[in-house]
Amino acid sequence: MADRRSDPRRPPNGAADRRSGTQRDRPPLDSPPEPVPGPRRRGARGGRRPPSRLRRQREAAGPDPEADDDPVKHAFAGRVDLYDIATWEPRTALDSVAVSLTGVLRAARTLALVGVASLLFLAQILIAGAIVVEEPLVGSLAVLSILPALGVAGYLWYGDPTRREPLLTLAATFLLSILFASVAGVVNTALGPLFDLSGVAGLIAFYFLVVGPVEEAVKWLAIRVYAYRSGAFQAVIDGVVYGAMAGVGFAAIENLLYITTAYIQATEATGITPGSAATSVAAQRLVVGPGHVVFSAWAGFYLGLAKFNPENYGPIVVKGLLIAAFIHALYNSAVTVLPSVLPTLGLFGFIVAYHGFWFALLYRKVRAYRSLYRQRTPAGVGGVRR
Repeated sequence: MADRRSDPRRPPNGAADRRSGTQRDRPPLDSPPEPVPGPRRRGARGGRRPPSRLRRQREAAGPDPEADDDPVKHAFAGRVDLYDIATWEPRTALDSVAVSLTGVLRAARTLALVGVASLLFLAQILIAGAIVVEEPLVGSLAVLSILPALGVAGYLWYGDPTRREPLLTLAATFLLSILFASVAGVVNTALGPLFDLSGVAGLIAFYFLVVGPVEEAVKWLAIRVYAYRSGAFQAVIDGVVYGAMAGVGFAAIENLLYITTAYIQATEATGITPGSAATSVAAQRLVVGPGHVVFSAWAGFYLGLAKFNPENYGPIVVKGLLIAAFIHALYNSAVTVLPSVLPTLGLFGFIVAYHGFWFALLYRKVRAYRSLYRQRTPAGVGGVRR
């Protein structure tokens, strides 16, 4: 019998027996497969796979748990004390001082912002306040002029399907909006002359590049500084209510300044009494105030959406401000151009329809949220109702 080890007809050790289909010395089942020789597939960039294919493979694999985490923290958290190495929590006296100082600096930043706004507000309100004291009719007209805006905000507050927002937080948002409106007034006054040389086109550019973005930003800030951080802001829809209240505050101070300005100008002119001039402006402001409420309610809605979707906080906030600034600037542009082609009654109808259109679009979101909120069951998706 021939030596099996030297039989040239027998395949080498570990290879498949072509006659019987068996394989000797198979590797363990969990070992990686041996590479198969053959031509290498090359991608579009020097042997690398196309980026689109790599991207698809990453998406199919799902998120990498280590992508947003420190590698040491990810590997040893819960097994090794990583304090002041890869993790941190207040332990020492110095840590406590750092935590306390951080809170002080945050509070100081907010107080500084409110302080500057308060100084600007006082500088603007002194003359108006003196006129209100001298002629109470002006103050009464200013109060009456914001009632429609207050009515729109009240409707949104009453229709809130969750727990209604506390009056104290609403009042704080109202007052902060009044204060921050002075910042918008200073910015508008400072930048306005840059657009005066271009006629109507320059004025429209001023509305889109300055007035709309700045005024909606300060109303948004009135929500962000206090109400957003409070425990009362507990649902996406709460942003609509606080945005509306910020609009009421802005409209209140703006209406007062417009009415007092008309009163002062009439005292220096002939043909119209100061009281008549103030009354005429107050009547016009009746339909302007609800616009401020609607515009800032849009920004407030997206602020609420951003709060509960923090992974996309920035883009959501920017989207809300873009919408609010656009519809604000578009309104200002329209009421600048349309008086030359529409009678007074037609312009009034346009303003009401314009505000109503944007309010209806926003309220569709409110209604959809309310419908889903009311579908919750005590043992179901949402738990116990508030």
